[in-house]
Parts: sequence; structure tokens; C-alpha cells
Amino acid sequence: MEKIKVKINNREYLANPGQTILDVARENNIHIPTLCHLKDLTGTGSCRVCQVEIKGMNKLVASCVYPVADGMEIKTNSKKALDARKQILELIVSNHSKDCLSCIRNTNCELQRLCQETGVREDAYAGAKTTPTFDDVAPGIVRDTSKCILCGRCVAACQKMQGIGILGFQNRGFKTKIGPVYDRSFADVNCIQCGQCINVCPVGALYEKEEIHYVIDALDDPDKYVVVQTAPAVRASLGEEFSMPIGTRVTGKMVSALKLMGFDRVYDTNFGADLTIMEEANEFINRVKNGGVLPQITSCSPGWVNYCEMEYPELLDNLSTCKSPHMMLGAMIKSRFADINNIPKEKIVTVSIMPCTAKKGEARREENLVDGVQDIDYVLTTRELGKLIKMYGIDFKALEDEKYDQDLFGEYTGAAVIFGVSGGVMEAALRTAKDVLEDGDFQQLEYTQVRGEHGLKEASIEIAGTVINVAVAHSMKLAKPLLEDIKNGVSKYHFIEIMGCPGGCVNGGGQSYVPAQIRNSNIDYMTLRAKALYAEDEAQPVRKSHLNTQIQALYKEFLKEPNSDVAHHYLHTHYHKKPRFK
Repeated sequence: MEKIKVKINNREYLANPGQTILDVARENNIHIPTLCHLKDLTGTGSCRVCQVEIKGMNKLVASCVYPVADGMEIKTNSKKALDARKQILELIVSNHSKDCLSCIRNTNCELQRLCQETGVREDAYAGAKTTPTFDDVAPGIVRDTSKCILCGRCVAACQKMQGIGILGFQNRGFKTKIGPVYDRSFADVNCIQCGQCINVCPVGALYEKEEIHYVIDALDDPDKYVVVQTAPAVRASLGEEFSMPIGTRVTGKMVSALKLMGFDRVYDTNFGADLTIMEEANEFINRVKNGGVLPQITSCSPGWVNYCEMEYPELLDNLSTCKSPHMMLGAMIKSRFADINNIPKEKIVTVSIMPCTAKKGEARREENLVDGVQDIDYVLTTRELGKLIKMYGIDFKALEDEKYDQDLFGEYTGAAVIFGVSGGVMEAALRTAKDVLEDGDFQQLEYTQVRGEHGLKEASIEIAGTVINVAVAHSMKLAKPLLEDIKNGVSKYHFIEIMGCPGGCVNGGGQSYVPAQIRNSNIDYMTLRAKALYAEDEAQPVRKSHLNTQIQALYKEFLKEPNSDVAHHYLHTHYHKKPRFK
């Protein structure tokens, strides 16, 4: 393709026909501020913050949608452009709540940063404000439209990333809001609570329902025995809360911080992941051998489970009956751990640190109760853990590495670690299924066909003389074609992994915010986080779940065998059709 020449701020650059002004500017490290724009997600130019001036025109244009032309001369920093940006931000701020000091996004707010950058200091436009909606009814996500700037990022994430589309613009003009239809609560529509809308929101209009203070109260109660566990993806993101590079693995520092806070036991959810593989892989083997419902679909992701219950209830029999790893470990803490340590289960408080907002609702599901008791009492996101560490005055970067507690549930394998990446559950299950079905200890550990943070993955793998067709989907948008094939009776697969979030848990709705500057760059933050988990997998001396000696002991002494009656009582559940609208 023949290049064209454009001038930006009096310097000549080459560009491809069809590129936007913003694209060319960013390729050449020229800063143009944006607010609504996210690469490959939004492209409407609705906020107009990115306006630039073109020589010979009597108007400004939105650089994120305006294509370059041969010979075009552009000024990104003319007085006219600078004044227009400031005025636009002043208009946005005029309808904003401006309670920055108490806002959940204070110091981490894109609107705040842009106002500082453009010199917005006072209320230039005083007057009435749009009547806000505050919705904190849903288990995982809070919506506060007094903070909303109508950028539309959340709308695009729900529609384009997830293919769900519960969010949209309501009303017109001054009364415009973003929310579910008729301004309903998230709890009353088919929201899966994945939190991807939170991840892309530039302000504090969407955020997780915090449980930090419940955990602080439990830690301060001498009558409570507080046990915490951390999901594998958290260690690949938590460092970002302390300005560490994306993909920095902070496992040891995280454990050290949790012990300093006073948790009585600090375990890794990876033990629960190993336990999940024992149950799920054997469930799959039983279905194959005994003519059970196929394809079997993983049930680790509560966002995906929510989607299946609301949108594809006819496929609930395809779901594995296994609880997710942190729920399994919670059940073991309140049964096996409580009995061995002679601690009444009602005195034990279980806390899960998760990359996921949907986990908050999962912990409260009636279907997950064991003898009327919740496996998990409180769920904190990665972001909440970062805040908690700061509240306790801990210098995270200065911490020495410490190990998880090793009693009962301290051992974990490399197979468990990769649960945090898309394809990880599938790969871990295949490692165990091959050994069990072929009665060996095979050296094949990497199933690279199912790896990758982008796009649908599928593979055909021969195990014990049988070709097993598998698929891996992350996001409901990628999952839907697979589900339609199953629904129509034409699916070729035997086993399918589905994760609720694009990229899997490393990009969960509770992970550290990724600034728009990073999302709009060539930095692949999901791959960087995933690499941290694959590196930990490779570093583990044992990389197959069924070779975890503490898992073996748990079955021998308590659970008897995978899929036993005891195992089903504690580790399995069933799901039910849920209404799309209430």
C-alpha cells in the first residue's frame, strides 16, 4: 500500500490511507488526549476530547475517527484545540458529582488526570445536574451514574467483548443515562456480573461491591479464626497496585503481606484447583465411559455459569457439577480443617482473594451451601487487596518473600497455577486425564494448542486410543457459537472450557485497572500476566494435579475417591434455570 504524507505540528510523517489522525499521532509518539476511545472497542468520537485543528478548515475534528489525507496539515496543540478540550472537560465536570476525595477512583481516574492536564480548576458551568441512579443491589457490581461521563466504554465492552448488551444509553439530552433497560438494577436483568464494564470505566461510575471492612472486622475479632486464600491470577496483577510492571509475579510478597495483616492461615487457591481437576477430570472420564452428557463444559467461572442459567438453561446438564476451586477449598477448610484443628466451623471466617467480581455472588449461592453453611464468607478483588495492604500501612515493595502455610492444604502443582489463564483448566485436566486413562506418568505437560489469550482455541488430542475434541472459549461472545452448536445437536466436541472474561482470569473484572494509555498501545497486558503464571507452572517440581501428595492424602483420609458420595457432598453442586429479567 502506497504511503501518504501528512504534517503534524509542522513535522512530516508517512501514513497509510484510512488511518485516523489519532492512529498516526500515536505511531509517532505524539500525545493527543482521549477519554471515550479504547483501541478495538470504541470508535464513535463521542466525547470530543481528542479534537485537533486541520489547516484550511474552520472547525475542529475528533482525531479518533477522522481519517488522514495526503498533504493534510494538523495541529494537535493549537490554542483553538487546547481551549476546546478544556471547555469540553468543564462541561463534563459540570454534571459530575466531584466527590473526588471519597471516590473509589481517586488518584486513578482518567477524568481527574485529564482535568489536571488541561488546567480545569473550577466550576465554569454551574447549574442543575442529571438525576442520578445509585444501584448496589447486585452481589458484585455497583452503578453510580452521578460519576458517569457518558463515554460509552461500558456499553461497548458489554456488547462487543461479551456479546450480551445489557447496557445502553437511556433517554435523550440532559436526561441521558447509561444503564440496563428502563434504568433497572443489574440484579434484575441478565447481567453475568463479569465486571468487564468496571475494567473499562474511566471514572468511578462502576465498581465492585467492597467487602474490605467486613474482613477488617473479622481480623479484629479475637473470637474468629480467619483463613484467607488467593487465586492464581491475583499474583500476576497485584504488583500493579504498587506501580510494579505488568506481569510481575508477587506471590511471596503477597503471602508476606497477608500474614502481617494477621490472617490465621494463608493458603493458595491452587490447592483447590488441584482438587477441582481430580473431580472434573474424573467426571469427564466417567461421562465418556458411561455415556454421560457430552460435551462436558467447565464450571469454574461464575460469570459463565450465570450466563448459562439465564441464556442456555437447556445446556445445564452439560455443565460439570464441580464447584470452583476457591469454593472447594472453602468447603474443606470448614470441614476437614475445622475437625482436625478442633475449631467450631461457625468461628471460622473464610476469605477469598479473587480476580473476579462474579465470585462475590457465587459465594452466596444457595446451591453452594454445605449443611446450611457458606464455604466462603467474603470475597475481595485484587484491587480490594491492594487497598487493604495500603490501609494496613504495609510497604509492599520492601517485603521479603514468604511461603503459604504448608499444613493440610499447602501443596500445589503447576497444573493448578495455570487455572488463571484461558486454556489452563483444559490443559490441567488433560495432563491428569491422559495419565489416568493410559495408566502412566507421561512427560507430555504442555498442550500449547489450547493456550493463548486471544480468540477461540480448539484441538484434537488422542488419549488411550480415543480422539478427544476440545475447545476453549473466553468471553460469552466466543462461547455463543459453541453453545448454539450444542443446542442444535451438531457439536463435535467432547470437552469445552469456558471462561467469563476475555483472556481468562488474568483479565478478570476484579483485576488491577489497566489505564487507557496501555490499552491503546501495543502492550499486550493479558499476555504479560499470563506469562507470569506459565513461568510459575514451569518452576513447580510437580505439574500434575493427581500427583499432589496432600491431595492424595485428603482422598485417602477423608474424601475416599474422586466423585465419591463424600466428595459430591462437599465439592459438587447443581445449577438451575434463572429468569433473564425479574
